[in-house]
Amino acid sequence: MSAETGSATEVAAPIKGRAGWVLLSVTRILIGFTFLWAFLDKTFGLGFSTCRDRESGAITLNCDASWINGGRITEGYLGSSSGPLKDFFVSLGSQPWTDWAFMIGLAGVGLALILGIGTRIAAVGGAALLAMMYVSHAWPGQGGNTTNPFVDDHMINAVAIFAIVILEIHFVQKIGLGEKWKKLEIVKKNRWLI
Repeated sequence: MSAETGSATEVAAPIKGRAGWVLLSVTRILIGFTFLWAFLDKTFGLGFSTCRDRESGAITLNCDASWINGGRITEGYLGSSSGPLKDFFVSLGSQPWTDWAFMIGLAGVGLALILGIGTRIAAVGGAALLAMMYVSHAWPGQGGNTTNPFVDDHMINAVAIFAIVILEIHFVQKIGLGEKWKKLEIVKKNRWLI
């Protein structure tokens, strides 16, 4: 039930369903962990997408492809881009600064979503990372997504991040540090930090 007051809608009754809010927070944390895990795997070569032999499946922990050992993280992924923006993404992947931007983005978005703080910035940054990964590979009929020519997990996760962050900012965050974070004086003065 809601009551219109001017241009804003106010919630007249509390939103029920504690389990739903908990699951919303759990989903935020799981999406955050996918970002943080990608950062850890690429940094230390844990053998999931980095340091695993494609043919044999053998894992060599902390191999030369790991970021900590000088491996070029974005070059391989963006080098396999497809579609009309292929040349742009291949060129972008050949520049060393893209590794730093990508890895800082993975770690920052992952930690923010897991902890539940700085989630506005994480929503924008995470959606931007996911959108670039989608656009670089998901062109219909040209590689990338093989199960659906238009929708893949990058798009679903980007929309989910925004939905979760918006709901938790305006209502309640059941799991995480977000409720305490919102009460900090610096965050009250700078709402973009929520």
